[in-house]
This record gives sequence, structure tokens and C-alpha cells, in this order.
Amino acid sequence: MPRCKWMKQLIIAYLGEMTLKELNRATFESALMKTIRRRVKSIGECKVYLARSTVYIEPLDDDADIAQLEDAVSRIFGIAAYSKAAVCEKDFDKICDTALAYLGDELAVAKTFKVSAKRSDKRFGMDSMEIARELGGVVLSKYHHLTVDVKKPDVNVIVEIRDFAAYVHGAKKQGAGGLPVSTSGKATLLLSGGIDSPVAGYMMAKRGLSLIAVHFASPPYTSERARQKVVDLAYEIIPYTGNMNLYVVPYTKPQEYIRDHAPADLFTVLMRRSMMRIANIISKKEGSLGLITGESLAQVASQTLNALACTDAAQDLPVLRPCIGMDKTEITDISRKIGTFETSIQPFEDCCTIFTPPHPKTKPSLAEIEAAEAEMPDLLELEATAAEETPVEYINL
Repeated sequence: MPRCKWMKQLIIAYLGEMTLKELNRATFESALMKTIRRRVKSIGECKVYLARSTVYIEPLDDDADIAQLEDAVSRIFGIAAYSKAAVCEKDFDKICDTALAYLGDELAVAKTFKVSAKRSDKRFGMDSMEIARELGGVVLSKYHHLTVDVKKPDVNVIVEIRDFAAYVHGAKKQGAGGLPVSTSGKATLLLSGGIDSPVAGYMMAKRGLSLIAVHFASPPYTSERARQKVVDLAYEIIPYTGNMNLYVVPYTKPQEYIRDHAPADLFTVLMRRSMMRIANIISKKEGSLGLITGESLAQVASQTLNALACTDAAQDLPVLRPCIGMDKTEITDISRKIGTFETSIQPFEDCCTIFTPPHPKTKPSLAEIEAAEAEMPDLLELEATAAEETPVEYINL
């Protein structure tokens, strides 16, 4: 919307479930403030401050891109709702002028409206009901075509009288929700390059986990384009998850060894156990306390309950599967929402799809899996070497 030269704008962000954290709420708020400052730093210099469960992101440069700031804030976990707002003095006449100027374009084409007011500063001479009633009258006096609809208005004129100033804005927008990244610890995302795993990383970051990512590549069976696809996916989710370290494991030798020494129908589960052990080694080095996968129950043969039980038993970290009860349509909807879908469907090789047996066993037992591994005495050494030789790539906003 056009902005008057005298009009100052900022972003108001409203806290979500962390307000229920009681004794350790300050820890969550501190983590959120650090995240906000880090995410908006590249956009422009901002003053970021917190009061009454509300965060204010105030550009200090008059030419700051407020829309870009709003977009960044929309992806920060811990924020339940946000709004771009105009700032004015706590004077009713100036509030009226600001509301008409700031929301005038929307009001001019709307059919219905309502005014909502909130007065945190009780020193202001009018209460919330008076502000809403009187400002509603001012709006009607200028826009004669409008009618009031308190349930589903085309435009909601919101006025907040707070400690520092008065703020005028339209309807609040839904934020990313969840908890601030890092407040729940760190976990390792097994990033395959498909649709599911980026969604799994997004969902666990929403629960407050910071992430590292591990991808398995098997050149020459997988190409550099396949590797770049995973790097691209990592960059696409970090606006939500924050910066992460990406490990691309050189997995050719362990994978060929399993192919050459294991029963074909057990290959997929044995390979996934091998990947879990390597991810465990990297996780211990990084201080990561769990593994995250994009598995969905019974989506493929390696994701039956029997197969998952065998996979988990390969190592000692908890395995988090946020997509486990979702179908492909639900997972795909989230991937479109977070912007990873188009990259995920690029048709480049994935090491999980090479050497796939025509008839994988869907109900393996742990005893037969461990017996098969006993016939591969060099596998653990190959896995340790692969983990040791894996370079780290820093994926930064």
C-alpha cells in the first residue's frame, strides 16, 4: 500500500505457545529474540525489542524493505501471528489520521469493516470500546459506502495502544507457530533429496530443534546434480530451520559392500541400518541428540513396522519421524507450502533407489538382519571411514 512520507512502519510479532512455559519462559524469549535479530540483519538495521508478549521489529533505515522484513518474520518459529503496522502518537486525532491514511486504499474498495481496539496502556483517556466506536464513526463519515460487519469484515482496522506508541494495522497474519529453534536441542536430519525429508526437518525445527543434515551420495551411481539438489533443498529450508551444517557422506564403498555380501531381499533395511550408524557417528561429533527421518508408515517396504524396528535397533539415538502418520498428499502439501516441492521432484539419482531389490522383504526380523550383518565383518570399518572422510558444508542464510 502507498505510504505517506510522515508514516513510520514496523512489524509487530505476537508470541505463541512459549507464553505457557512459566518458569523457563525467559529462555524461550531470549532464543526467539536472537533468532529474529539474526534473520533480519541482512535486510537492514533494525531495533528489536520485547514488551508484554509482543516483539517489535523496527527498521532504523527509512528506506528499509518492510515487505522483505515481513516475509522473514513469517518464517520464524515461535511467532504465532504478526502484522505490518503504522506507528503514531497516543493521540486519538492522530490515530484517526493514521488509520485513514494507512488503510485507506483497502477501505475504499471494501464493502464492510470493523474496528478492533486494545489498550495496554491504561493511562490513555479512552477505553477499548470507546476507541473502536469513535474511530468507526470517523471511518463511516469518510467512506459512506461501508457498513459494519463484526463477524467477517472485509477490512479489520486494528488499533493497539501500547507502552511506546499507538499502532494501526489490518488483520493479523498467521505466523509459523511452534517454538524457537534451538530451545529443544539439536538433531540430525537424514536429508535424502525426496519430498518427505525436508518436510520432516521443517516439522521438527518447528518443535524447537536446531538441525544438522546428513546426505548419502554414491558416485558414480549418483551424480553431482543429485548432490546439488540436496544442497538446494538445504538452502530452501533454512529460512525456517536456521543455519545448518550439511554432511554429504561418500557412501559408495559401504553400499557396494552390502550389495555384494548380503541377501538381496534384505538389502534396503541393511543399507538403512548402515546409514543410521554413520549418522550416529556424525551426530555424536556434532552434539546432536537424535535423528530425524521423513519416513511414513508403510509408504514403502522399508517403512513397515518390522523394518523400522530393525532400523532403529542399529544405533542408540532416538529416531524422530514427524511424517509417520501422514499420507503422501499431506506431506506434499507441506512441501509446497515451504517451497521445497519443485526441487524435491527433480529427477536426479538418489542412492536409496540404486541397487533396490525387485522384491524387498517387508517383515524382516532383527535376528535375520543381525545374522546377515555378521557375514559382513568389514562393514563397520567402511562406515567409520565414510563418516571420518565426510566434509562439512555450511548452509547459511
